Amino acid sequence: MILTQEHLELKRTIANFVENEINPYVDEWERSGIFPAKKLFKKMGGLGLLGISKPVENGGMGLDYSYEMIAAEEFGAIRCGGVPMAIGVQTNMATPALAQFGSEYVRETYLAPAIAGDMIACIGVSEPGAGSDVAAIKTTAIKEGDYYVINGTKMWITNATQADFICLLANTSSDSVHKNKSLIVVPTNTPGISFSEKLDKLGMRSSDTAQIFFDDVRVSQKNLIGREGAGFIMQMQQFQEERLYVAAMSLKSMETCINETLDYTQERQAFGKPLLANQVIRFRLAELQSEVEALRALIYQASEQYINGENVTTLASMAKLKSGRLSREVSDACLQYWGGMGFMWDNIVSRFYRDNRLGSIGGGADEIMLSIISKHMALSKG
Repeated sequence: MILTQEHLELKRTIANFVENEINPYVDEWERSGIFPAKKLFKKMGGLGLLGISKPVENGGMGLDYSYEMIAAEEFGAIRCGGVPMAIGVQTNMATPALAQFGSEYVRETYLAPAIAGDMIACIGVSEPGAGSDVAAIKTTAIKEGDYYVINGTKMWITNATQADFICLLANTSSDSVHKNKSLIVVPTNTPGISFSEKLDKLGMRSSDTAQIFFDDVRVSQKNLIGREGAGFIMQMQQFQEERLYVAAMSLKSMETCINETLDYTQERQAFGKPLLANQVIRFRLAELQSEVEALRALIYQASEQYINGENVTTLASMAKLKSGRLSREVSDACLQYWGGMGFMWDNIVSRFYRDNRLGSIGGGADEIMLSIISKHMALSKG
């Protein structure tokens, strides 16, 4: 993937936005357990940052997916994991299906306001008994007249308490588990919807996450995304963008850990010399940076193939797997070199140590990624 002048301009725009509008407030948002999504997303919408690859007719920029990858990478420079994750939900997890499969009504009513930053989106897939096993969801949406009547619950929903609508995956028939699901846009102010308190998480503290309950929630059938019964397939396609975003987002958080550790070990004296004078530390940091660059190359390759219309399920799964595991390795290794300072709650490396642990769980656990990769390996031997 070759970066053009347009890519570099986008990088600069986002880097300036992160530096001026986000990072100065991250510590405050982490302490309060939430960030002002509506205010922040409205500013981002004004800059076009919420619709980079979305259709021009709905307010997007209409650029190819390489620009989304560049954006995700730059959002990774935010000094926490919760805010860039929430941005990714808006741009690459809860809205791709609306843009690709949504009717004119769905795109005008929900996608366009999401791109403008006037509506906050969340994705309703996971349930208390169905995380990585998407086919096992129990939430139902039964037709009644011109409506779907929805019952069930969704768990670990990012942006939940601030969201204006949910891109909901629900069972709409008694067909097989891969053919009975549909994606439906559900406004969060619909009667019958309620929320738990914000979940008290290990990391991603600035991201509001909650459980959502549906009790005879009535939603117009006009809010169906695409064809009824095709929800599982559409969600699997949506996962490709989600997993590539998550992988790209991890790059700069890892580089933050490495660079901050370089600075600290250069300044910290032990036994009469800087810690960085120890070859084992220099070599380990060099090794970790090399791994980050290798992951970046994999992500860029997957992005290029995705732009060319190829199926990147395997590469996206590899990138997601590697990013989750490497993020854990980088933050753990760097924290060690900070010693007791690394064990402090407000240390940037300890923050990423907590935040990045989600990378091997959310959006499909490592074990699911391995299952997908091995399955495609077997098929290729066919």
